Amino acid sequence: MVRKNISSGSPYEDKIGFSRAVKIGNILAISGTAPIIEGKLPHDAYEQTKICLTIIKKAVEEAGASLENVIRTRVFLLDIKRWEEAARAHGEFFSKIKPACTFVQVSAFIKPEWLVEIEADCVLTV
Repeated sequence: MVRKNISSGSPYEDKIGFSRAVKIGNILAISGTAPIIEGKLPHDAYEQTKICLTIIKKAVEEAGASLENVIRTRVFLLDIKRWEEAARAHGEFFSKIKPACTFVQVSAFIKPEWLVEIEADCVLTV
């Protein structure tokens, strides 16, 4: 099967050795996606979640799919008490699609100002 690596241009991709997403056959796996933007990072989980999901959406579309192909998301939060902020943003992208979804708390991210990081799995129509 042909492998397609999809880059988001993150400065961490070459340093760590990963791709934003990898497509093999009809499977698309999207890496942990942090709220990496140019400029000032918002300090709330809602806005950071929207940034993460926008980056994910772009990777999904670059793979030739849409958010309807997402079957699972994993939302990692620095503070689980902020889950409703992240859930509100998640719902704006997925309220009609309803992928399997997990919210978990983690102890830290690469950058201390990140509040959320998200992974996604997709099954594509080939």
